[in-house]
Amino acid sequence: MAFSLKDLGLVDRVYPLQPSGYIMALDSGTTSVRAIIVDEYGCIVAQASKPVKAFYPQPGWVEQDPMEILASQIAVMMEVQFKSGIHSDSIAAIGITNQRETCVVWDRDSGQPIYSAIGWQCRRTADIVDGLVFDGCEESIRSKTGLAPDAYFSATKIRWILDNVSGAREAADAGELMFGTIDTWLIYNLTGGEVYATDYTNASRTMLFNIHTLEWDDELLAMLDIPRSMLPEVRWSSGEFGRVSSEIMTHMPLIAGVAGDQQASFFGHCCFEPGDTKNTYGTGCFMLMNTGDEVVHSSNGLLSTIGIAEGGRISYALEGSIFHAGSTIQWLRDGLGIIGGARETEEIALSVEGNDGCYLVPAFSGLGAPWWDPGARGMITGLTAASNRATLVRAACESMAYQTFDVLRAMEADAHHRLGSLSVDGAASRNGFIMQFQADLLGIPVVQTEAVETTALGAAYLAGLAVGYWEDRDELMQNHAVGERFEPVNEPERVAHCLSGWHDAVARTRTVVQ
Repeated sequence: MAFSLKDLGLVDRVYPLQPSGYIMALDSGTTSVRAIIVDEYGCIVAQASKPVKAFYPQPGWVEQDPMEILASQIAVMMEVQFKSGIHSDSIAAIGITNQRETCVVWDRDSGQPIYSAIGWQCRRTADIVDGLVFDGCEESIRSKTGLAPDAYFSATKIRWILDNVSGAREAADAGELMFGTIDTWLIYNLTGGEVYATDYTNASRTMLFNIHTLEWDDELLAMLDIPRSMLPEVRWSSGEFGRVSSEIMTHMPLIAGVAGDQQASFFGHCCFEPGDTKNTYGTGCFMLMNTGDEVVHSSNGLLSTIGIAEGGRISYALEGSIFHAGSTIQWLRDGLGIIGGARETEEIALSVEGNDGCYLVPAFSGLGAPWWDPGARGMITGLTAASNRATLVRAACESMAYQTFDVLRAMEADAHHRLGSLSVDGAASRNGFIMQFQADLLGIPVVQTEAVETTALGAAYLAGLAVGYWEDRDELMQNHAVGERFEPVNEPERVAHCLSGWHDAVARTRTVVQ
């Protein structure tokens, strides 16, 4: 059963009636959860957020409390209504977007999680992945799912829970357990246990879903020894996912849009045509390019995935996943204590003229695209006695741009398409130093979206389309607005020197652990 407000220590409020006119988006991210209210022009009129904790029981392990995620999400749903005066009777629909690949397994009868949520960054299942590769499963996984076998995805996390939590295997075989990514966990509980479902985009990130047939794949399930009974129904990203329980929102608005965070951002950028590309600078960096109705299999370390699942049709995408971007800045703050917050980093980075040959490779939990080296670990190279706080901060900021450069060039090679500009969003996209350095490296303009919360906006768009709040994608395009544009400074020798130093640092990182 799902949890009630009483279980979570929360109570409902009853508000006076107002005419419907807004969309609410829930953004359940890696470091925080948000509730955002959007109007017909795609403008955010109110928002509330709350941090969520991560735990690191062992090196390379990342966990979160599913109950904290749920309680925090409901709390911000209430807070945004209270702050704005826009309550459930004025909400036409709700969209949900979520950190992908994070895995929750819970008991079908009690609704109680049987273990912590295992985070997408967690590397504990690397040995399971190595076993799959050793057994010759890699090609089957790639061809069916578009994914590289990696601990990043949900499948091996499910397997680990079944193998390591007492009684889990027996309960799963008896049909007593349920698995979900964070969207499914929220939907199940917000609807009072009425709906057990996910969408195509989240399903495509589990390493259990065939992106060609659009079904859970029996061969992959057998490969991982995961019972099919554990898996949710898969639905279109824009459509009905049940109504929110009256215990939570009195007027029970419909959940009508669901997508993984990067696909929601992709939709928020209005990347509707083949070749359209966006990059999000969040906890990690994630670049997606629309490849239309064609699954483009990468020869350069990228992933093939479902990009958009709306309007009864699928648009596939190439994706480059960078594990550590904003989390690198968080490490400077929390791990080293050399900054007070992310907003300081632009001024600090600009306080020195160059990087003085210092490079930070943030492989805290391995390297993602295009390297896919789970054993790599972080490294700082080029330190001298003259290196200082500003040197490290600049190197951390530059690392986001270098990693994005590597992914973009791999993507262009796979797609046989040269980008004319790069559309960007996420918190670090507001850092002028990083964006200018990015434009200089790539040699093309970098263009911010006007809306910072593009991920939540994409979830809102999906929900609004499902209920007729917006008529079609053309109307969404009219809402799309760009912010600042960073033009590249043509300094080929400086760029070549910087990239050479970066690639040398990456090579050293990988050599040390091999």
